[in-house]
Amino acid sequence: MRIALPPTLTLAFLLPATALAQEAADAVAPEAGTGLAVETSAPVTSETWMVAAANPLASEAGAAVLRRGGSAADAMVAVQAVLGLVEPQSSGLGGGAFLVYYDAETGEVTTLDGRETAPIAATPKLFLDDAGEPMGFFDAVVGGLSVGTPGTPMLMEEAHRRWGTLNWRSLFTDAIGHAEEGFPVSLRLSMLVTEDQERLSSSEATAAYFLPNGQPLQKGETLRNPAYGATLRAIAAEGADAFYEGEIAEGVVATVRGAAQPGVLSMDDMEAYTVKERAAVCAPYRGAEVCGMGPPSSGALTVGQILGLLEGFDLAAMGPDSPEAWRLIGDASRLAFADRGRYMADSDFVPVPTAGLVDPAYLAERAELLAGDMALTEVEPGNPPFDHAALHWADDQSLELPSTSHISIVDAAGNALSMTTTIENGFGSRLFAPGGFLLNNELTDFSFRTHDEGVPIANRVEPGKRPRSSMSPTIVMQDGEPVLVVGSPGGSRIIGYVAKTIIAHMDWGMDVQQAVALPHLVNRFGTYDLEAGTSAEALAEPLTELGFEVNVRDLTSGLHVIAVGETLEGGADPRREGMAIGE
Repeated sequence: MRIALPPTLTLAFLLPATALAQEAADAVAPEAGTGLAVETSAPVTSETWMVAAANPLASEAGAAVLRRGGSAADAMVAVQAVLGLVEPQSSGLGGGAFLVYYDAETGEVTTLDGRETAPIAATPKLFLDDAGEPMGFFDAVVGGLSVGTPGTPMLMEEAHRRWGTLNWRSLFTDAIGHAEEGFPVSLRLSMLVTEDQERLSSSEATAAYFLPNGQPLQKGETLRNPAYGATLRAIAAEGADAFYEGEIAEGVVATVRGAAQPGVLSMDDMEAYTVKERAAVCAPYRGAEVCGMGPPSSGALTVGQILGLLEGFDLAAMGPDSPEAWRLIGDASRLAFADRGRYMADSDFVPVPTAGLVDPAYLAERAELLAGDMALTEVEPGNPPFDHAALHWADDQSLELPSTSHISIVDAAGNALSMTTTIENGFGSRLFAPGGFLLNNELTDFSFRTHDEGVPIANRVEPGKRPRSSMSPTIVMQDGEPVLVVGSPGGSRIIGYVAKTIIAHMDWGMDVQQAVALPHLVNRFGTYDLEAGTSAEALAEPLTELGFEVNVRDLTSGLHVIAVGETLEGGADPRREGMAIGE
């Protein structure tokens, strides 16, 4: 068996905590390497199966399932159940997820949408104050108003129903054991609790769990969550119905409606929730197909657009140290994000030109804008071909801040799974349900404004609608088989993290651990963010000379990647505490 911790994990534990700034410093920045291609440990290799996830206990739970001959779907259930316990700030039963699955038997790529939904009683004015102005972001986040109907438990069950091979009940053994016997609090969880203790104090139940005796959880102390264990026992015995009906659901609804800022979630919302199968969005790149989650996620479309815009440029010849390569990547991202803000939302509620946005002819035309020598002075949405009458939308004005996690798995039969799972902001709504889990604040991924100068915004709140996401679980296919399984947390920067990793592996020939550890440079809306404490800072001056506004800051991804070939190669992000395990 091969196990690898992220290469900087041991040193990272010796470094001081940094400020959160909502998303960046929820882990310690990696060491700077030599040149942009960061020196790092070799990827984990294996012959048969591989799991990569954001916490060692979760990876070990998945490995135990795969060792017993379980499928990738079986292992995901075990991994997610543990993640919801050991990194509750990032994902869990009270949140949602997107899953991309390659079925080796059929050769098909399927996506499952387990995104949270807006309650039936939600209106487009949910986050407007009495004067009709948008609420402050954290004013909207903290409390029940931001909570959507959770989707993760039903997604776990649906994936197992389709692709599971082991007994459902057996998949929760490790998570139940850790919940009832206790697990050691990680440095990352301790740091995050310390940074967010004011908001965590807003709810009595939340404070009791994360701030016992008024003090934040400390690294290394044993934390028990018997309520979570009882919830998992119920789900293991009765399936997801145990979560969406009866005592657990009643506890969720009561918590939302009884919050200081009450929400509108109801038992009807819980009982009506469904997971949706959606067609994968696949975009060509370098002879491969980059496949992921379509709307309500903007992930596959925006990643696909970035790569499609770059298709005609020889990034391989430029290399990862080239300012010109990063000029092209940065402006391709800006162009893609302009389309994202205008057109992408829940396609069950608004028409989305899904095929048109990744149409090679459209992207080739848009790519002509990249032909100059300097950064684009202005970026506007394009006019992708619609397969129906085009509508006029205003640009979205929503924020999307993380906390999220990602799971990549390949099993012995060749099935591959990429799942990004979230409760949105760190610690979600800061509401801790009686069942021992945090509730999401996913509704704040909607645009707070409904219109802009009278023009409707596609991603506005509507009853039953799923908020737009940037989660980008991805499987890269070549000759009908998976070659790369990738995804990351990170809010709307997820898209840049995933695109960069694909480019690093496919254009620059990096192995998956090198690609994951490569310093981040992300440009979404005009400002080029460069990862602090890494050699990316050396590009600040050249990119400024090319006309970009540059900002050096922490960029905390959580990439977990598996390359599939004659052997499996796994990579875990050194910016977090994850682990790849293979055998």
